Amino acid sequence: MSSKLPEIALPKSLEVQWHDEVALLRIVRPEKRNALDDPTVLGIDTFFSSIPEHVKAVVVEAGGENFSAGLDLSEMTERSTIGGVMHSMMWHTAFAKIEFGRVPVVSVLKGAVVGGGLELASATHIRIAEKSAYYALPEGQRGIYVGGGASVRVPRLIGVHRMADMMLTGRVYDAETGQAMGISHYLVEKGQGLAKALEVAGKIVSNAPITNFAVIQALPRIAQANPREGFMMEAMMAAVAETSDDARERLRVS
Repeated sequence: MSSKLPEIALPKSLEVQWHDEVALLRIVRPEKRNALDDPTVLGIDTFFSSIPEHVKAVVVEAGGENFSAGLDLSEMTERSTIGGVMHSMMWHTAFAKIEFGRVPVVSVLKGAVVGGGLELASATHIRIAEKSAYYALPEGQRGIYVGGGASVRVPRLIGVHRMADMMLTGRVYDAETGQAMGISHYLVEKGQGLAKALEVAGKIVSNAPITNFAVIQALPRIAQANPREGFMMEAMMAAVAETSDDARERLRVS
């Protein structure tokens, strides 16, 4: 049974429920194809800064037919150069709390996963795509540039050259191609994304918390380190995990 989390003050564009140890964060701007405005991005920051201690995984999804059509263009205003940098860094801060937060995050992708929507999705750890999902970075055709972390995260998924093609030509990838390229981890039929995400999240919460934390915090840093530093970080993280009370109990039982 799910229930509201009233103690987290969020904008009306976000709803929160929990399913035992899994929190569900839903974007609810279907009339805007769930475009991300400043209050929504700041609300995402607030939520991931305030996750209750009992929550061990988060699912991010969206109401309506689309995950997110990206930046809410109606909010585009004239900014100074410094103002533009600070606005982009506000998105970076919010999405970093997803990627490098306390718990793993699973996202449900459907319909438009475009621009800032793809940036949000790429900050999550596991991505479930419905067959209606499609991916695009239309900033190049709009005379702007990505600002929510796509330059860092999207090339890690699909490569620099594919991202360049998307921005230079407006190329759109469908769900099947996105799955083959590595944008999504699972591909399901339309309407089945949330159920699959909750299933995956249920498997995640059954792990030892220290292992989940190591996977989302240590693994990406090790993968980007030079081998000498990477091996040392791995050895230290393995020792921390293996000597935890949780690991000792699980190994004893098995």
